[in-house]
Amino acid sequence: MTANLASATLGTLDLSRAPLALGGNVFGWTADRSSSYAVLDAFVAGGGTMIDTADVYSAWAPGHSGGESETVIGEWLASRGRRDEVIVATKVSEHPEHKGLAASTVRSAAEASLRRLQTDRIDLYYAHFDDASTPLEETAAAFSALVDEGLVREIGISNYTAARIDEWMGVAERDGLHRPVALQPHYNLMERGFEGDLRAAAVRHGLGVLPYWALAKGFLTGKYRDGAEVDSPRAAQAGEYLDDRGRRVLAVLDAVAADHGAPVAAVAVAWLRVQETVAAPIASARTLEQLEPLLTAMTLELSDFELAALTAASA
Repeated sequence: MTANLASATLGTLDLSRAPLALGGNVFGWTADRSSSYAVLDAFVAGGGTMIDTADVYSAWAPGHSGGESETVIGEWLASRGRRDEVIVATKVSEHPEHKGLAASTVRSAAEASLRRLQTDRIDLYYAHFDDASTPLEETAAAFSALVDEGLVREIGISNYTAARIDEWMGVAERDGLHRPVALQPHYNLMERGFEGDLRAAAVRHGLGVLPYWALAKGFLTGKYRDGAEVDSPRAAQAGEYLDDRGRRVLAVLDAVAADHGAPVAAVAVAWLRVQETVAAPIASARTLEQLEPLLTAMTLELSDFELAALTAASA
């Protein structure tokens, strides 16, 4: 079974040959500069093209103020001279100095991101979280203006409800604005709530979907099992999935992985990659060892039987 190539086209951005986005949340946080550069180099060498970050990464870490990930990515882009080979996605609304989605905030945040990324355009710019205090007309117009000026190529929406997606699209149509082309929701084998109203909205509006936490905070790597201790900032959260359903999913992942001689994480991402509306899962890697299964997942083809078994186990 192969991905629907139509869903891998986000306006002018084509992900059909590399249906995976490398999550940048770890860069400048749990991955230092040299480790980040090594992962980015290997990702591009392995055929990857999209790098996903946000202006808020990693403001949650002690001593950090936000923008660390964009800064590392920008320095890597400048040092490697590979800007035209990659698709850079970033987000606005959560940076401590650029909260919300008022027009002035969207503008100032985009300009700050461009400086940190050391580039003249953002390929895909997301509204990171909805801002109910700002009229959608204002937010939609602000994003559209950035496209008109060439600072942004395409618009994305992240963490929005189906109703608010409909509202944004209605505003864009009514006011003649550039429409969002991408949706970034929480979706993976362990988190399947997306498959209801949100997926219907993506179908309705032709949105390519780029699910974050494709590996369920690391649980779907297979590291989190009974009796295992994992040294990770997300260990406690990932461990919450280790219940009867989680064990059932791991058992099927193990069997499919063994049949393909592939890592468990690669199988989990390969399942997600071919789900309806999905253009590219997003997954991060701190090390080359963690990156390897993600590169494998870009081309790993699962049979209809295997896909159905994983779907049933995670139901």
